[in-house]
Amino acid sequence: MAILVLAEHDNASLKLDTAKVVACGQAIGGEIDVLVVGHNCDGVVSEAQKLAGVRNVLVADSASYANHLAENISELMLGIASDYEHVLAPASSFGKDVLPRVAALLDVSQLSEVIEVVSSDTFVRPIYAGSVLATVQSLDDKKVMTVRSSAFDAVALDGNAERVALTQDVAPQAEFVEQSLTESERPELGSASVVVSGGRALGNSENFALLEQLADKLGGAVGASRAAVDAGFVPNDLQVGQTGKIVAPDLYIAVGISGAIQHLAGMKDSKVIVAINKDPEAPIFQVADYGLEADLFDAVPQLLAQL
Repeated sequence: MAILVLAEHDNASLKLDTAKVVACGQAIGGEIDVLVVGHNCDGVVSEAQKLAGVRNVLVADSASYANHLAENISELMLGIASDYEHVLAPASSFGKDVLPRVAALLDVSQLSEVIEVVSSDTFVRPIYAGSVLATVQSLDDKKVMTVRSSAFDAVALDGNAERVALTQDVAPQAEFVEQSLTESERPELGSASVVVSGGRALGNSENFALLEQLADKLGGAVGASRAAVDAGFVPNDLQVGQTGKIVAPDLYIAVGISGAIQHLAGMKDSKVIVAINKDPEAPIFQVADYGLEADLFDAVPQLLAQL
């Protein structure tokens, strides 16, 4: 049985999620190959070769893949997929963009947000904002699936995979025009080991500076609830939850967040959850490892002073 893992990267370094998807591949069982699609991405290939349990790193290096357009990558993967029973990618914006196209081109159903492997054809995935876990079996010849990376631990970096250059190239299906990126010196929200999130109780965007100070002290990323995003306090790329980013850091600090089920779906797998809220009935306390019933405008400055 052969498994293909689509690597996520920025042409310079490999995203940690890829190492976690490889761990999912190991749970399935079989030979694992990693596909690196990009341009001038030798550094990424070198990192992928070190992933434990990987047999080959397939490399498609071309200017047409420089911007990782899903239309172009999916056409390439269609020509490769015939050699594999499983095709995996992280359940990130990148993976959710590419893999449904691959599944459609292969005329198979996609399995989304897999969090556990039962067998080579049976998997567990959350539904209803994570309040129910569904065990699903795929009868398709090829299993195309996105993997919720927060549910798996990254594999070690002690591998020595073979580099295999792919000669096939596809005619571009889409053309890159431009992109607008939010630049930040803080860690990326999806991969940060510490996340400090704020809710509507912060009151305005200026008060989010308190959380930014706390995040900087802890070397972490800043997140937010949907209520805070909808209120315009912070941009939507900071949203944690069912319709935002799914995170599972070592430490998650929820400040002024009540804990609606949609938010919990995005962070409840965090290793340690700390909640600060003046409402003792807030649902966030039901999932928190440590809860502080206090006004955030008193508690956070005191916490900053202690740090």
